[in-house]
Amino acid sequence: MAVTSIDLQSYLQLAKVVSYLPKQDFWTAYDAEADVLYINFHQPALSADDSELTDDDIIIRYQGDEIIGLTILNVTKR
Repeated sequence: MAVTSIDLQSYLQLAKVVSYLPKQDFWTAYDAEADVLYINFHQPALSADDSELTDDDIIIRYQGDEIIGLTILNVTKR
């Protein structure tokens, strides 16, 4: 879907939150149909060899001991 208008205030709120996160690069993708936010700490995304589902419906994806990404479920319900 092409973006034809934009709510700049929402992006400014996002920018403020990002400033509190660990200082590392990350890439995101939001699947609106599944209501899932994918956050990857590598580009291209690495394949996980293990994962953990938290009580908050967040999947922490690992490759070895390294956290390589997060999958946040039910984003709009948070």
